[in-house]
Amino acid sequence: MAATAAAHAEALLVVEADTGKVLQAENATYPWYPASVTKIMTAYVTLKAVKEGRLSLDTLLTVSPTASAQSPSKMGFRPGIQVTVDNALKMMMVKSANDMAVVLAEGVGGSIDGFSAQMNQTAQRLGMTQTSYVNPNGLPADGQVTSARDLAILARAFIRDLPEYEYYVHIPSIRYGRRVTQNFNKLIGRFPGADGFKTGFICASGYNLVASATRNGKRLIAVVLGSSSGRARAVRAAQLLERGFANTGLAWLKPALGTVDNLAPIDATPPNLRDEMCGGKRKRPASDEDEDVTVAANSSSAGGETSMTFFTAGLQPPALRPSDMIAAAAAPSEPVIVYTGPTRTGEALIAANAADAAAQTVRRGKKTRAAARKPAATAEAKSEAGKDMPPAAKPAARHAHVKPDAAAAKPADKPAAAAKPVTRSAKPATAGKPVKPVPRSTEAKPAASPGAAAAPRS
Repeated sequence: MAATAAAHAEALLVVEADTGKVLQAENATYPWYPASVTKIMTAYVTLKAVKEGRLSLDTLLTVSPTASAQSPSKMGFRPGIQVTVDNALKMMMVKSANDMAVVLAEGVGGSIDGFSAQMNQTAQRLGMTQTSYVNPNGLPADGQVTSARDLAILARAFIRDLPEYEYYVHIPSIRYGRRVTQNFNKLIGRFPGADGFKTGFICASGYNLVASATRNGKRLIAVVLGSSSGRARAVRAAQLLERGFANTGLAWLKPALGTVDNLAPIDATPPNLRDEMCGGKRKRPASDEDEDVTVAANSSSAGGETSMTFFTAGLQPPALRPSDMIAAAAAPSEPVIVYTGPTRTGEALIAANAADAAAQTVRRGKKTRAAARKPAATAEAKSEAGKDMPPAAKPAARHAHVKPDAAAAKPADKPAAAAKPVTRSAKPATAGKPVKPVPRSTEAKPAASPGAAAAPRS
């Protein structure tokens, strides 16, 4: 029964950052696939190494073939490119770059396995009893497991142990050359006081989010696992945080839930949400960012969504619901420049960004010229409708773009070809009207292989 319940519900948790006091918990100790919230631990282990002097933020790391081969979301640097620890962290935490997670892992631990061992040792030291890691980025792996409880413990440890590096968990956006990437955590710049942490998504886990916010000196941590979309998880986290900040005076009516460390773990197999998240007609992006606006169920229901109010200079603006706040544009901010190569500042930083932008332009120009040299291949890549048609329909599909008037004019101009329409008239299905191509059905594709099923990435 517990497995059935968890498979069809989110895991939710709200705790006080300072004390660890649990304010709300639902399925909080049920095992879950972490997806890219794994990168909170990757950042924690890396920054602990920096703090202990084993490397610095300026240390140059080299992109290996293994890092370059990671699935999206990623920066896409070719092997041999070098980035600083500082830039790799920014790219990993804002863009959720899987290749940068591996670059950091190899730089700190020597290899993915070596770094994963450090991650697991750290998890044990922190009391994350339901967590195990096999990679630094959260890409699908059976042994990559955590829980809302353990993620809250990790977020508390990050705040407690690395206050000087918290900057990395709430950067609004980054600029690499011409490309600007907004933080996938939609609370940043929208929810008052939002100041962390990280998102994640794979088909098996659903949409995950560890979020934090501070108001009036009180900091809360919210964990949402298994939500239905990027916006839905942000709305849910905003709801949880808003309830946690609300002082209703009725807290004494609720039973005490203790502290997050004392929540009793559940021994079970993590729910696999692949069919629900990526099966059938549902389409998912290749990263944990999406443009899904289907949060109407959350925004319109009366299921506990509190009105959100906040104060500025003693004035109270009209109340805004969490769903309204998340749907709004983020507060304006200047993107943080990230770049390849050694640490640069001032004019050298501006020049590095210009060089990366120029390189992007050159690469795009090469792709455009290559596409121009192969028009047939380009057309085939854009549409493979002919593959899904019966043999008799394929010739018609190739000429379906010809207008009826133009086709009818040909016999008048060339009497010798007048016999051709007679030959075609033997086919009742196409006589007297233009033949429409048979549209390719997206549902006609054969079932994906197990490897393809994991295509949506964190």
